[in-house]
Amino acid sequence: MLSSAWRRCVGTGRMNLSLRRGHREALALAREEIGFEMIRGHGMLSDDMGVYREVEWQGERQVRHVFAYLDEVVDSYLATGVRPFLELGFMPEALASGDQTVFWWKGNVTPPRSYPEWQGLVRGTLRHLVDRYGIEEVRTWPVEVWNEPNLSDFWQGADQAEYLRLYEATAHAVKEVDAELQVGGPVLSPGADEWWAPFAEFVTRREVPVDFVSRHAYTSGPAQHVPFGVYQDLRPPQHLLEQFAAPAQHLTGTALAGLPVHISEFNTSYRPDNPVHDTAYNAAYLAPVLAAGGEHVESFSYWTVSDVFEEAGVPASIFHGGFGLLTHGLIRKPTYHLYAFMARLGEEVLAEGVDHLVTRHADGRLAVLAWQPVDGSPVTAADRHHVRLSVPVGAGVRRTGTGAGSSEAPQPGQPRTAFVLRRRVNESDGNAWTAWQDLGRPASPGARHLDLLLDASRPAVEHSSVAVHGGRVELDLHLAQHEVTLVEVEAVRDSTPPWLDDTRIPGYGRP
Repeated sequence: MLSSAWRRCVGTGRMNLSLRRGHREALALAREEIGFEMIRGHGMLSDDMGVYREVEWQGERQVRHVFAYLDEVVDSYLATGVRPFLELGFMPEALASGDQTVFWWKGNVTPPRSYPEWQGLVRGTLRHLVDRYGIEEVRTWPVEVWNEPNLSDFWQGADQAEYLRLYEATAHAVKEVDAELQVGGPVLSPGADEWWAPFAEFVTRREVPVDFVSRHAYTSGPAQHVPFGVYQDLRPPQHLLEQFAAPAQHLTGTALAGLPVHISEFNTSYRPDNPVHDTAYNAAYLAPVLAAGGEHVESFSYWTVSDVFEEAGVPASIFHGGFGLLTHGLIRKPTYHLYAFMARLGEEVLAEGVDHLVTRHADGRLAVLAWQPVDGSPVTAADRHHVRLSVPVGAGVRRTGTGAGSSEAPQPGQPRTAFVLRRRVNESDGNAWTAWQDLGRPASPGARHLDLLLDASRPAVEHSSVAVHGGRVELDLHLAQHEVTLVEVEAVRDSTPPWLDDTRIPGYGRP
């Protein structure tokens, strides 16, 4: 069966962004066409969400937890049909022990000055969510403790001992609200596998709750900076799958072995200004990852759903290398189409390879995803790629024999033809980024150019009728450079009335 881990979660940036119409529209579109189930973002407790408030009254400090913005964001998620994947962070300034911040929007990344007050904030927030949405609902929301504490940009000094203290205090606070709430960590960035053993040893020795483990995965190298952007080399896509598999490997033999693994962020580049995110190459690169990632993890969350995103400041151009599957203005990028193609695949996997995934729906329809393999190198890929497949179609097939000598034979009533519909995204088809280049890269396109880009972003569609021989259809797929293609195959039951004769229509007669 095809795992749904690839669409179980998607990233948002920071939660505050969902107060904006453009971000909400992007999430609604992605939910409708792709079916994302959860959404994760930073800054749930940062000052721009206004949750932790301090005032002085009659000479004493008073603390109040205010949930107006948090309620509005979570309400919008649930109304869209998406549940939150909660990340507890960053630190409210009034509760912080220092002034170190990250990103343009200045999320505080220092430990709390008072762990009891931090625990009170965690308990108060979760109790409010339980009161508002119900305990059965909130139990379905993973609760992740912080973000990438192994990096000094995200956790002061990348202090492992201090993070373990934070995790312990937070996990106990979560379980004090309800023992069945899901809590986990340590939310590691790539290159921090040395944290797994100390984390497992610490939580085991001190009997700290852990319901899942999480990490992030990216494959880009050092940033080569240019104004308003970067370029980076990529390691091969298999490296992402190796990162997905790493937590289970490192936790083998520990008390945490077998726990669900969430990849709560992944992409090619970790930068929000790398143009690779806008390209067809990005889609072809990630196709094998989406096809196989569910073999290793419970979820892997694309970072992010929308270019309404501000880690490095307000984007300088409509195409700026943003993480989003969708640009400002809801222009679908090639990687968005990869996800939309995945959403049309069947539940049963019939075959898979380095450049294809063949699936079948419960009603017998076939859906094939094919792509040009790319390896992350800066060398230009070939301008063509050929995929040849023989797929079963029709009333059903029965297998005769077993092993290498087995064969398939058609059942009675096997159709003679099949309908084939193909959607293509490559360097020219379904690619608004290359259309934008052809338009001269307007930073802020007007309404007419936006309409042109929306038109250019639609995948090419073609259809045909093909013969069925021995219960099978032969697919001879020629893919253009960096192409991802979806082919849907459906048996035809001809119900044409005998009196119809298309050759009698002007222009369709035989010579």
